[in-house]
Amino acid sequence: MLHEQTLEKLHALKLHGMADAFREQLQSPACDGLSFAERFGLLVDRQWDWKENARMQRYLRAAKLKLDACVEDIDFAAPRGIDRAVLMGLASCDWIRQHRNVLVTGPTGAGKTFIACALAHKACREGYRALYLRCPRLFQQLALARADGSYGRLLARLAKVQLLVLDDLGLAPLNDSDRRDLLEVIEDRHGSGSTLVASQLPIEHWHDTIGDPTLADAILDRLIHNAHKITLKGASMRKPRRA
Repeated sequence: MLHEQTLEKLHALKLHGMADAFREQLQSPACDGLSFAERFGLLVDRQWDWKENARMQRYLRAAKLKLDACVEDIDFAAPRGIDRAVLMGLASCDWIRQHRNVLVTGPTGAGKTFIACALAHKACREGYRALYLRCPRLFQQLALARADGSYGRLLARLAKVQLLVLDDLGLAPLNDSDRRDLLEVIEDRHGSGSTLVASQLPIEHWHDTIGDPTLADAILDRLIHNAHKITLKGASMRKPRRA
């Protein structure tokens, strides 16, 4: 009866991992030979692991990643020009700690979105908050926010995200409102967060698709000067392979 009360109190304190480990210890004769310190250490370790896993799952839900992609699942065998050493270096998330950017370009189906989501997934696993947005959806959300008076709050929320993934930049030329919004987002994050941009367009064409030379210079200066660049090539990975 005393054990049941202890378990109830642990759950009431939201120490669910510790409660699970305590229940397992009660059912395991192997734990009888352990000292109090050893058994208590196992309880703390389980609670720590439970809390970290719950945090990671919460961050992944908030990130709204388009694909369930992991760095471990990236296909380095396909001839796409991916440098394994570069990707593994990015998987360490040092670039996020240093507030640097990543720019991924390549043709349709080359795997830009998969790599972007895989790096964002790894960021969540390492304890960073991430958010995935396609550029058309970003501009739509900002336009709606401007109309309903929540524009400032949305910009503030985007600025707090440690890794912002912007996919499909340049699918269509930006209008004046779009490029001004993009500058606001990038400016707020400059030096305080990391941005990953994925685009079908080569980086040298981004200036033209943004449009206004002054705004394009300001946006690209903040994006490119401290960025890691990944250029994919080859046929679409979406095409069925011949047996």
